[in-house]
Amino acid sequence: MRGFTGESVAAAALAGGAQVMSRSLKYHRPRSAFCLEGHCGGCLMRIEGIPNRRACQTPCHAGLRAESQNAFPSAELDVLGAVDFVFARGLDHHTLMTGSAIMNLMANRVVRQLSGLGTLPAVAASELPQVGEHHVDVAVIGGGAAGLCAARATAAAGARTLLIDDQLAFGGSLRADPRHGAPAADKAHAQAQAAGVTFLPRTTAIGYFPEDAGGVLVAASETQLHRVVAREWIWATGGYPVLLPVADNDRPSVLALRAAGRLLEEHGILAGGVICVLTHPRMREDAEATAAALRDAGAEVTVIPAAEAQAVLGRRGVRGVRLGDGRRVDCDTVLMASVPSPATEGARQQGCDVVLDETGGGFCLVVDEHGRTTVPHVWGCGDVCGYRGPGAAAAHGQAVGEHVARALASELSKAVP
Repeated sequence: MRGFTGESVAAAALAGGAQVMSRSLKYHRPRSAFCLEGHCGGCLMRIEGIPNRRACQTPCHAGLRAESQNAFPSAELDVLGAVDFVFARGLDHHTLMTGSAIMNLMANRVVRQLSGLGTLPAVAASELPQVGEHHVDVAVIGGGAAGLCAARATAAAGARTLLIDDQLAFGGSLRADPRHGAPAADKAHAQAQAAGVTFLPRTTAIGYFPEDAGGVLVAASETQLHRVVAREWIWATGGYPVLLPVADNDRPSVLALRAAGRLLEEHGILAGGVICVLTHPRMREDAEATAAALRDAGAEVTVIPAAEAQAVLGRRGVRGVRLGDGRRVDCDTVLMASVPSPATEGARQQGCDVVLDETGGGFCLVVDEHGRTTVPHVWGCGDVCGYRGPGAAAAHGQAVGEHVARALASELSKAVP
C-alpha cells in the first residue's frame, strides 16, 4: 500500500481501502480503527514481526510490513468468522462440553487456538531496555490542549517541567477538531518548547508506585523505560472516545467523531462519502462543526440524535442506520459523537477521588477551583475533569499551570532558611 512517511499505519490503510484491520479475539467479528488514539484495540496488528501493535500509533516507513492477526487467511476474509454464525446467541466456553472431562479439555484447547491476540514476536529480545531517571519540579501527563498549556505555564515560571504523551504528535484533540486543527496543535507545542518544557514523546505512563522513593511514575516508549519523580503532578490525560449504545455499533466504518476529524484535518482523508453522525446532546456543537468540515471536503453528512438510532446496518461495513421509528438512513460510514470518558486511571492510582458525571462521559477527576485534586501535590486539568472541548481545556490548563507554579514557588520559599 502507499503511505506517507510519519503518518500512522492505520491512516494509510484506511486511505488505501483496507476496511477490516483485525478480528475480535473470541467471535472473530470484523474490526477496524474506531478512535485513532490508541485506546480501542480495533486496529491491533502484527507490525514488523511484533504482535498487538496499535496501527494508529505506529508511523509508516518504506518497506514496513503490517499483518492481520487472529485470522485465517486474512482479516478481510476470515474463515474462523464462522464461530460468530455457529454460536449466533453467544458462546460461554467455560461451560462448553462440560458433561465430559475429556471433551471439555478438547473444547478448551480448540477455543484457545481460535481466540487470542497473535503469536510471540518473530525475534526474541536480546537485551533489557535502558531506564531513564527524571527528577523534576512538575510532571505533566498528557500532551493535549490542557497539558501543553499547563506545562508551558509552569516552565515559564522557572519550574523544571517534564511532559509525557503517548501519541504520534502532540496536541491531542486539537488535531481532531476542525475549529483548531494541526496548526493550533503545532503552535501550542512550539510555545511549550520555547518555555523550556522537556518532552517524552510517544511514551505511555503505565503505572504509579507510591512505595518507591516516595512515589515514582513509570513510563515506557518502544525502546526505553523512564522513572519519574516530581514535586507536583498534573494529570491532563483528557478522555477516551466511546461507543454509543446502538445495536451492532462494533462494525468497521463506525468511527469516533474525533477519528473522522483527525483523518480529515491531519491526513486529508475523508472517513466516508455518505456519513451519518449520531450525537449525544452535549456533543451537538462538536458534531455540527465536524459535519460542516466534512461537507466542505465533499461528503454528504446527516446529523441525528443518538437517541433516535436503533441499530447500525451491515456486517463487514456500514450500509445504513435503522431508526427507532422504522425509518432507515442509508450511509457508508457512521460517526459517534459521544461524550469522552475521562482517562482517570493514573490519577486514581495516586489515590485521587473521582465522581460520576450523570450527564454523560463517566467518572471525572475531582478538583477544586484551582485544579487541586483530593491528594496533596496532585492536580488535574482539561477533559479528565469533565468534558470541556479543546478551547476550554487549553484555558483550564493554563490556569491550573499558573496555580501550580505559584504553589511550587511558595513551597520552595518556605524551604529556604
